[in-house]
Amino acid sequence: MKRKIMLLDIGKESRRMRQLLTTGRTFALLSFCSMLFFILLGVAGMAHQQTTASPVNSMKGFAAAVSSGFFGDMLEMEMPSFQSSRETDSFTSKQISAFLMRALTDINPNDPKSLLAGELPGMGVNDAYLIRKGVGTDTAVGPEDNAPITYDPLDELNEENGTDVSNNGTEVGNEEEPLPVQTDKPSEGNGEGDNGEPVKPTKPTTGGRKVAFIYHSHNRESWYPVLTDKKKDPNSTTKNITLVGKRLAQKLEEKGVGAQHSDIDYPTAIKGYDWNYSYKYSMKTVKEAIASSKDLKFFFDLHRDSQKRKYTTIDIDGKSYAQVYFIIGHKNPNWEKNEAFATKIHEALDKKYPGISRGIWGKTASSGNAEYNQSLAEDNVLIEVGGVDNTLDESYRTADALAEVISEIYWADEKASAN
Repeated sequence: MKRKIMLLDIGKESRRMRQLLTTGRTFALLSFCSMLFFILLGVAGMAHQQTTASPVNSMKGFAAAVSSGFFGDMLEMEMPSFQSSRETDSFTSKQISAFLMRALTDINPNDPKSLLAGELPGMGVNDAYLIRKGVGTDTAVGPEDNAPITYDPLDELNEENGTDVSNNGTEVGNEEEPLPVQTDKPSEGNGEGDNGEPVKPTKPTTGGRKVAFIYHSHNRESWYPVLTDKKKDPNSTTKNITLVGKRLAQKLEEKGVGAQHSDIDYPTAIKGYDWNYSYKYSMKTVKEAIASSKDLKFFFDLHRDSQKRKYTTIDIDGKSYAQVYFIIGHKNPNWEKNEAFATKIHEALDKKYPGISRGIWGKTASSGNAEYNQSLAEDNVLIEVGGVDNTLDESYRTADALAEVISEIYWADEKASAN
């Protein structure tokens, strides 16, 4: 009898233990599932925030990577009467997979270094991503900072096509004499002509108002063909990107658009200068300019890119031009407004000088400043003019082209505001 009671007690204890174990496993499973749910919810939220806030992983980036003919074909499928005049480029699975890979993992399939960049400090990668495509833009080749490049000024140059790399009588690297500034102001005196009627300017002018501000966060960026000693580091205290900024300002003035140019040499002006804080120094310059003049509207930070000549040069009507990259920092919360301004310039250049623009590129904080002072003003953009292998004359021609389209945009905006 006692033995039966003991067996019953043992059976009850076993059942209780099994129940406890079952309850414990159920609780552990529910806890794990709950934790996993909230982790996935957080990851999804961060991914949503990144894709909606960043030009790099947005659908706009995907749209820039495919041809306009692709979208024309999509319309033709839905609207039989619509006939697209755009030629369709091949739309490969490689483009789709590369975009998805970058959007989901921040790994660039075209750059193996991106696999290590997140784990190894200093292992920076070129994370520029095409937002808006230029004519003939290779979506795998974007702007690049501080790339080691072997000097070869004629690399990939097709002389049979009439490329002009001459200096038009000036020595490469020597600063030209200041250009004459034409303000088209009315004649002095009572403002009347010989017939007594008021004298009107032959073209619009801002008069004494400065509406464009040009500066250089990396003011010593130079070019190998300009440097007589052919040193490995393409930087100079005198023959540098500030000459191109000065040229742009002078050409804008010629077209009636008042321009102010800053050629501050930050390594000299800043005690304890650190290249890594370049945009901190230039931000102070821009803020001081804004504080000193309420007329300033356009802001341009001119740079020289580090890509090779074959990626930064184009022939137009027998003359060679330095191509431009427009850079938009996605850390700026209002980057879309800055991109809209860059798009105006990019599209105007494409019409007048097809191929001179290599498109609009977004950059993240993984390999750049990602803000570039662009939060200070909507009409503020960073422009990379040519690369280390371009000549000063090629950069000057591009500055002239930029002045032409920027002035037209300014006067069009003024006309629209007046109406």
